[in-house]
Amino acid sequence: MNKETKTLLLVDDEPDLLESLSIRLKASGYKVVTAADGLEALKKARSLEPDLILLDLMLPKMDGYKVSRLLKFDGRYSRIPILILSARGQDLDKEMASSAGADDYLVKPFSSEELLNRIKKLLT
Repeated sequence: MNKETKTLLLVDDEPDLLESLSIRLKASGYKVVTAADGLEALKKARSLEPDLILLDLMLPKMDGYKVSRLLKFDGRYSRIPILILSARGQDLDKEMASSAGADDYLVKPFSSEELLNRIKKLLT
């Protein structure tokens, strides 16, 4: 990474996934902040303004589509790239995520290498 450490907001309601992805991302030089539901994600995104958001779709309190839409259609946060990480792999899910402003979509399960490549692409 050098220059400056990029901050990623990782949002998922599965504690094991949050932990394993956090470890992997930190090992790759990122600062990682986590959220376990949609409302917490929205609050943290607005207060921290991370460099990138990794967002699950099926979340308690507020789903990922709504979180994405609220951030992407607000000029203060619209520049933050959003990468959806979801078990939902149907074209309709991807289209809905795209229309909610998501920049990319990765279907679970995915490889660490694929995730890191997508992150790098979105941050450049």
